[in-house]
Amino acid sequence: MTDSSTIGQRIAHARKLRGLTQEQLADRVPCSKSLVAQVERSFKPATQAFITACANALNCEVTDLTGQPYRGRTPASDRIHASVPGIRHALAYWDVPPELAAPPRPLAELAADMATAGRLRMEASYAQLGAMLPGLIKELAYHAHTLAGADRERAFRLLAGAYTAVDSMAYKLGYMDLFTLAVERMAWAAQQAGDPLLRPVAAIRRSSVFLATGGWDGGMTLLARAGREIGDEGDDATLSVRGTVHLRSAIMSARAGRDSAAWDSIGQAADVAGRVGRDTTDYGLLFGPTNTAIHGVAVAVELGDADEAIRRGERLELPPGLARERSSHHFIDMSRAWLWAGKPDEALECVTTAERLAPQRTRFHPMARQTVSQLLDYRRRVPEPLHGIATRMGIPA
Repeated sequence: MTDSSTIGQRIAHARKLRGLTQEQLADRVPCSKSLVAQVERSFKPATQAFITACANALNCEVTDLTGQPYRGRTPASDRIHASVPGIRHALAYWDVPPELAAPPRPLAELAADMATAGRLRMEASYAQLGAMLPGLIKELAYHAHTLAGADRERAFRLLAGAYTAVDSMAYKLGYMDLFTLAVERMAWAAQQAGDPLLRPVAAIRRSSVFLATGGWDGGMTLLARAGREIGDEGDDATLSVRGTVHLRSAIMSARAGRDSAAWDSIGQAADVAGRVGRDTTDYGLLFGPTNTAIHGVAVAVELGDADEAIRRGERLELPPGLARERSSHHFIDMSRAWLWAGKPDEALECVTTAERLAPQRTRFHPMARQTVSQLLDYRRRVPEPLHGIATRMGIPA
């Protein structure tokens, strides 16, 4: 396998390493042999649920099949990975205080840096975010071990936010071991932070582990428990956390192929969003009418319903101030739907829009890369926009 191997080629390679036929893999997934054959030959795109099911059936990691992390071929294109070793080192310090070369900055100064880190995360500026995180985590961990009372709780709240930034970045880049470790650290910090809402927020973050590994029932159990802890009443922050539980439940159900449960969760999220009445960013979560509508499109995509995704997406106008992490993901989803509908021009327009909004997010997203690979297969003559994005992704045009 090479860096430019498709997901289908990687599934075929892993299947052969296990000594399985296409029919035997289909029995284990389970799915039709025809689906396995079409995905392996890149005639049909692999959904994230199918990739996860194949990874479980083949006893391999999801990233073995997606090819993540995607390393760059030049210093500039590989810069996004440069901070990962430093972040790993910083996360080692949690039950012991880190050794610092200089005294840590005051909490107020660190809080200002965390606000900047939060903005970088929302804008999917992972190279810049990663450069900030190792030092921030170490300074906050030092304070968490040395301060007392309200200051200690504040340090843990900020530290929980730093760990959230790590898990978000690691998940997007495909460092699943680092992602899982950061999620565990976030849950630990949340317990010390003196904020009862941080516990269900930590459960939402932890549910991504189940989402990434195909543990649908475990994820739904965790989210249901978080929902009971929050309740149905409260201020906008409380409702935003509650609504995010519904959104995550919708995606979890869609990945599991439970259509009714997925749409029911979207309906519940829409009810909560109507009560909030605006888009919010409490606890680093994006919730409100816009993100609920975006998740409606995502559920349709996860269920393989291109017509429903296009119907919902065509009438959705994204506000100009929406975080680029969200808007770019929406256009990646729409590109997949248009591709499935046999509309390559519309698919190309959406994936290039996603790259324009959040280049780091899009170039390292396995579904965006799969779409670009399939668009290349569609064309005998490759138009410049497609050639350009393929080149920036390191995919041979």
